[in-house]
Amino acid sequence: MTLKIGIIGCGGIANGKHMPSLAKLDEVDMIAFCDVIEERAIKASKTFGTENVSVYTDYKDLLDNREIDVVHVCTPNISHAEITIAALEAGKHVMCEKPMAKTSKEAQEMIDAAKRTGKKLTIGYQNRFRKDSEYLHAICEENALGEIYYAKAKAIRRRAVPTWGVFLDEEAQGGGPLIDIGTHALDLTLWMMNNYQPKYVVGNTYHKLSKTENAANAWGPWDPNQFTVEDSAFGFITMENGATIVLESSWALNSLDVGEAKTSLSGTKGGADMDDGLRINGEDHGLLFEKKIELETGGVDFYDGAGDDPAYTEAKQWIESILNDTDPVVKPEQALVVTQILEAIYQSAETNQPVFFDK
Repeated sequence: MTLKIGIIGCGGIANGKHMPSLAKLDEVDMIAFCDVIEERAIKASKTFGTENVSVYTDYKDLLDNREIDVVHVCTPNISHAEITIAALEAGKHVMCEKPMAKTSKEAQEMIDAAKRTGKKLTIGYQNRFRKDSEYLHAICEENALGEIYYAKAKAIRRRAVPTWGVFLDEEAQGGGPLIDIGTHALDLTLWMMNNYQPKYVVGNTYHKLSKTENAANAWGPWDPNQFTVEDSAFGFITMENGATIVLESSWALNSLDVGEAKTSLSGTKGGADMDDGLRINGEDHGLLFEKKIELETGGVDFYDGAGDDPAYTEAKQWIESILNDTDPVVKPEQALVVTQILEAIYQSAETNQPVFFDK
């Protein structure tokens, strides 16, 4: 069986991740492309589409195409919920790019729509499919670290503010680095801990370096007048079982302690971190040990191997979950908790009060 795919939003994330990954799969055909800028949809259709491809500027017209089995939503955050719910109601399975939605209310409505329609829904947290993430998750599942009661979720850039599209627009995105890259680090951490029951959150957001004129930046200086989201955000999360998670995120911060989509875990039997490759630490026969995990299998002439391509692995398992009628690795209920915590950090920062979760 070949699944027919429709792409809604043909910008950076679609071209950099979704469409190239889907193009490697024999089980799918990309037959429809939609973007509010028609030229982008046309270009995507010529690069990744089938012979009888369709191009749209209105996502509702794409959803009317009954040939489409699966939709990938690659639009700004503000429209994630609206388009995803409409696609599910139209009988399509949906992969929605992270974050799930601007608000937890919208995220819950997406889950309700998936349950109501019986269609599959997943969220684009591709960092789960890195080799180091998969290895660390496997040993967590085996309880090798014991009870994980302290963790850090890190998404720190020194100077890498995305200056294109709507990244700096609070209304369109719902936030800055916290919702953009902090979401990946938090998803990884919760997944490793297998703990989705937050109790309360304390958070702070900062608009400090965003006011800088002609700032040094990986993608060129930003316009301070357009920079309406935070430049950094930090959260202290306490879980129902007493575990603590510290979440750090920034696009611009005067720090050399950088790292993106990383987690460190401290448990009763051992610990692990991604700060210098993947390291496991613990105690054995009265002695402390530290072990660095070799993630490469070693070079072989004329053979590069499968490599570490988390975007491809993400797409492959997602399509297989549809064909085999199994759960996708990233469950929407898990992504909802990520959104709830991020929302609570923003709320805490605005009110200068802790935010408690209903049991």
